[in-house]
Amino acid sequence: MIPSARLDPRSSMPRSTFVVTLAVALVAGLVASDAFAQRTPDPKRGVPYGPRDDVRAFAAEVSVETGLDRRNVERWLAAARFQPQIVALMSKPFVEPPKWFEYMPPFLSADRVAGGVAWWRANEDALDRAEAKWGVPPEIVVAIVGIETNYGRITGSFRVIDALATLAFDYPRRSTFFRGELKEFLLLSREQGFTPLVPKGSFAGAMGVPQFMPGSFRRYAVDFDGDARVDLWGSGADVVGSVANYLARHDWQPGGPTIVAAAIAGEHRDAVLRRLDGGTSERRPLEAWAGDGVGPATLVEPVDEPVGLLMLEESPTDASYWIAYPNFYVITRYNRSRLYASAVISLADAIRAAR
Repeated sequence: MIPSARLDPRSSMPRSTFVVTLAVALVAGLVASDAFAQRTPDPKRGVPYGPRDDVRAFAAEVSVETGLDRRNVERWLAAARFQPQIVALMSKPFVEPPKWFEYMPPFLSADRVAGGVAWWRANEDALDRAEAKWGVPPEIVVAIVGIETNYGRITGSFRVIDALATLAFDYPRRSTFFRGELKEFLLLSREQGFTPLVPKGSFAGAMGVPQFMPGSFRRYAVDFDGDARVDLWGSGADVVGSVANYLARHDWQPGGPTIVAAAIAGEHRDAVLRRLDGGTSERRPLEAWAGDGVGPATLVEPVDEPVGLLMLEESPTDASYWIAYPNFYVITRYNRSRLYASAVISLADAIRAAR
């Protein structure tokens, strides 16, 4: 901003000279202002990453490690833009997790269940093939898709390269993880034959209907419709196969239970509940639980692996207790929240019952 100029009546400068001087100053100021505007990034596009030394060093490192052309990596990263909204979302202050009765309703709404029935119907062949190949029940796959993106309706609006670059270079707390995911994403673009400047996803860089991070995409996503490419945005078959493969690779037990209502002997109740930390306990053999007065409330095939105790708050004053079997913990490999895994199981049961 140029301060307003006033003619000092005590000045000896001729008026014509002052006017010319003022005009030159104004023009110079406008030129400087225009040059500054050209150097200043459009805030709607975000700050570019190309000129930064750390970004260039990362591009060189990726090129050496992966064989990707360094000039291409630099060009892609130069096109990435810092997104302050993503840092704000990742930096939200920690709040107490919701209770089950607060968390569950949106995921068990009539619309969510009906959407699951429709998605199952549309992808029935792929779901049947996946169950035959990996032993994962269709309703579990459908429920995961329903909770992750409401059956593909909400897959994210951030460019994946912007999200990953922002978190890799401007979110120090987890920069190592996101630098790894950014490298995985660039490799994925080469393997799948797409430009890394186009895909969109969540603010953390998760992609497609099942919300796979790039590393998970490369390790677990599969071509399940036989078109020689993996499309987690548009191919229902690829989504089904990839989710089922992910669970199977994390040791899903075909035919095994997820959670079963627990019976807790009254005289042991207080001691047993003290084992809960954040709604779950450590995992122990069923025999150890039986010694503490805990067992399944219904007849279930015994398992050799250790199981845990799960608590779900049904209301502000009441809770239910469940034995969490190995398949419950497999679901937590998708999202480590006990509430998430419980919602998947509850939605899966509701969808199957509504078919």
